[in-house]
Amino acid sequence: MKILAIGAHPDDVEFLCAGTLALYAAQGHEIFIAIATNGNVGSPTLEKNEISAIRKKESVEACKLINAKLIWMNFDDEWLFDNKETRLVFIDAIREAQPDLMFIHNKCDYHPDHRNAGQIAEDCKIPVSVRLVKSNFDYLKKIPHMFYMDSIGGVEFEPEYYVDISSVIDLKGKMLRCHKSQEDWLIALYDEKPSDLMYKQSSFRGLNAGCKYAEGFRQVLTYPLVGSYKLLP
Repeated sequence: MKILAIGAHPDDVEFLCAGTLALYAAQGHEIFIAIATNGNVGSPTLEKNEISAIRKKESVEACKLINAKLIWMNFDDEWLFDNKETRLVFIDAIREAQPDLMFIHNKCDYHPDHRNAGQIAEDCKIPVSVRLVKSNFDYLKKIPHMFYMDSIGGVEFEPEYYVDISSVIDLKGKMLRCHKSQEDWLIALYDEKPSDLMYKQSSFRGLNAGCKYAEGFRQVLTYPLVGSYKLLP
């Protein structure tokens, strides 16, 4: 299969579903990670162009660890909104990957960029397969199945399905730690290292699932439903 995860910011996918992607990669599936915004406000000291360049490089390094292809949409951080221009870029990202399966942000996550990225991706589910919706890539011949990823901290998200990521938790941590530029910045904002929070959340979801570490998901049930939880690794 071809599998696409769409995150709002560099490091979101690593935090929320990198373990699942690593399992797919080990099975020989083709992995794509699309990032909507360039993270250009994610620094207390650097200018926008400097931090966005660093964050793209960090994302490239993280993707290399599971041989994933990076799709960089390059919207401004904190200013992701739904309009025709944005949808066409999302449509291009999805069409570039030609996915059978997608992972997107859910509707209840804490950050508006997360919520908007998830909603836009979901709203592109049909248009990506419509021939007369023109973009830079060929339209999909089959509508992809979608799963919602967990929320940061698991807030207001009740998973329906869990993936045991115990065997790849260290790889997930290594991918997240590629985003070195965010550690001091996020500790100052949230008083916690991102990788520490990730291990806590993965452990908590593991407790839910009856294993050591897990990631949680829900199916996107909008019509048409073209797959099932059996697509999970």
